[in-house]
Amino acid sequence: MREFIVEADGGSRGNPGPAGYGSVVIDAATGETLVERAEYIGVATNNVAEYRGLLAGLRAARELDPSAAVRVRMDSKLVVEQMSGRWKIKHPDMKPLAAEAARVFPHGQVTYEWIPRERNKHADRLANEAMDAGRRGEQWDAGASRAALEASASAPAVPEPSGPPGDAAAGAAKAREALARSRPSGATATAATPAASTAAVPGAKADADLRAARTVATPATAPQPSTAPQPSTARAATAQPSAGWSAPDLGAPATFVLLRHGETLLTPEKRFSGSGGSDPSLSAIGREQADRVATALARRGTVQHIVASPLARTRETADAVAARLGLEVTVDDGLRETDFGAWEGLTFGEVRERYPDDLNAWLADPEAEPTGGGESFAATATRIAATRDKLTAAYAGRTVLLVTHVTPIKTLVRLALGAPPESLFRMELSAASLSVVAYYADGNASLRLLNDTSHLRP
Repeated sequence: MREFIVEADGGSRGNPGPAGYGSVVIDAATGETLVERAEYIGVATNNVAEYRGLLAGLRAARELDPSAAVRVRMDSKLVVEQMSGRWKIKHPDMKPLAAEAARVFPHGQVTYEWIPRERNKHADRLANEAMDAGRRGEQWDAGASRAALEASASAPAVPEPSGPPGDAAAGAAKAREALARSRPSGATATAATPAASTAAVPGAKADADLRAARTVATPATAPQPSTAPQPSTARAATAQPSAGWSAPDLGAPATFVLLRHGETLLTPEKRFSGSGGSDPSLSAIGREQADRVATALARRGTVQHIVASPLARTRETADAVAARLGLEVTVDDGLRETDFGAWEGLTFGEVRERYPDDLNAWLADPEAEPTGGGESFAATATRIAATRDKLTAAYAGRTVLLVTHVTPIKTLVRLALGAPPESLFRMELSAASLSVVAYYADGNASLRLLNDTSHLRP
């Protein structure tokens, strides 16, 4: 099963005024442009033109392969939020267009992602070509289009750099491979799963996993090298643990079972996916991972409470476990992932191309924030430590499942060990993995498990 990227845009010179749209369909695996669409549509608003561009791109993708998974990228926050179901559609001109766009592919086969305008140059240039043609009394001519050349020429000629040391690439690839092998022969995979799209072609799955294993993880899935000492973390780093057979009985610890959420469509692509972006839901692979970890935790029977990050992917994972265990889910905002600002949705290489100075500062200085604001490493560590202290007090002697993200889990593990910040670069944390830390009454902690993915194997 193939995966396409649809980039679309629309514009109006007057709003309303002479309007046009542009759409591009890209092969997600190769980056090759497969189809360009553009049209002058007469007098219309910007938003109507944007919806018309979306429709054209979806229809072009369907003509290529109606079974493909499609990821739409647009710089229109309105269209992305409305088509994702988070914002209501009130304008009478846009309601029928949105409904028509939703019918092009089956529900769940298309996902939406907002991108900055500078990353949507190809579709933007097509839309402007269409409006220019309309001004001349003509329609857009594909043969005369220079949109692809101009968009390519405006991109920085910077080679793809290496990112921080690898994180979950190999583990995630193995988990996806195991899940693919465990499906019954002839079973139909849900369309929106990148892993399933390669399993249908002999040899493609192995190639995809090899690529994933070689890909350097982005900081969204890589350790967060916070180096600033935090007041609330000093306890774990400096307390002297009780040792030997004569150690006092400190009672039952507060035990945190740390569950990283299942995969989203962004996970295999190693894109920044924090708390400030599109808030993606689980992919079909991610939902299957959540079911498997729920089954494993039900067999163990030790979890007494569930606390989750407020983001969609963690809520979905937590709900799957809660349904199996018969527990309620408590949401704690302190468990959310880092906010990566303007880097949300980008790969590490894309950030290096667009914001090299900001990225270098962010990696070197724990107080530095991502481009456009967001959360520094130091701020993340402070938040996670405060959340830890609050939860250990609330759940003393209890076993609690914390459903959260890469940065919070690795930060909790590092603080529990009293390890230096660079230790985060030596940890792997796969999607839907389990780790366990126990917190004792004297303020010390014990790491009992890290990155267990045995429940994902058949």
